[in-house]
Order: sequence, then C-alpha cells, then structure tokens
Amino acid sequence: MSNFRPITDTFLASPQIGLDDLAVAKEMGVTLVVNNRPDGEEPSAPQGESIAAACEQAGISYVSIPVGHSGFSEAQIDQLIEALRTAEGITLAYCRSGTRSTLLWSLAQAKQGVSPEVIAASAAAGGYDVTPIRPMLDMLSSR
Repeated sequence: MSNFRPITDTFLASPQIGLDDLAVAKEMGVTLVVNNRPDGEEPSAPQGESIAAACEQAGISYVSIPVGHSGFSEAQIDQLIEALRTAEGITLAYCRSGTRSTLLWSLAQAKQGVSPEVIAASAAAGGYDVTPIRPMLDMLSSR
C-alpha cells in the first residue's frame, strides 16, 4: 500500500516504495520517480536498479539522487532542480521516511526563490518539518 504524501499538486514524497507501488503511482499521474535513498542503506528494500527497471516497464522516468547521512550538497539540489524542470506531470520522490526527499525538494525550491514560509507550509501539509534546514532555506532563498 502506497504512502504517497502530497507536498504540492505536482510533488509527492514517500517512505521507501515497493515495486507494486509503481502501478498506483502511474494511476495517480506520476511521470517521474526520484530515488533519494543510497543503495545498500537497507539491503532488504528494493534497490535502485530494481526500481529503475520497474519504472521503465511502467513508462515512468527515473532518476537517482542519493542523499546519505552526510547531508545535502549543492550538486544534489541542482540535480533535483533539473529533474523537476524537465518533468511533465507528477513527481514522486522517496527515501527511508520521505524526509530527505522533502528536505531536498525544499532546498531546491528555496534556491529558485520560493519563500521559506511557503516551503515550510507545503512540507507541513505533507507531514514533514523543515526546521532542521531552515537556516539553509533562508540563505538559499535570499541569493
């Protein structure tokens, strides 16, 4: 059963997805899956290669932007900005709990000038808290 949480009309965050979740995602209009989980983080979870193959079979684009415990880099933010820029339809991003996916999305939004208040409200509507990265959001949005 999927646990996709809407952050915006076109961006969903989710805890680890399974191969069966892709059929539900496709029905919901998902056209891009973003994997923010490093392979091997949880060996029993479907790894990126399996998810990528299932996405291809379902006609869903796939990109891997793994975010480990060391945090976020500007390269990762830029990769997500580019992926979202070229995406048509709804994007589903996942990691262990959906938090890293939401935080990376938040940083990408801030870098594009979206207000941290708007970002925080969108994340909160999906059940995520951006407080741990709020100083980064403020910095990126003021560039």
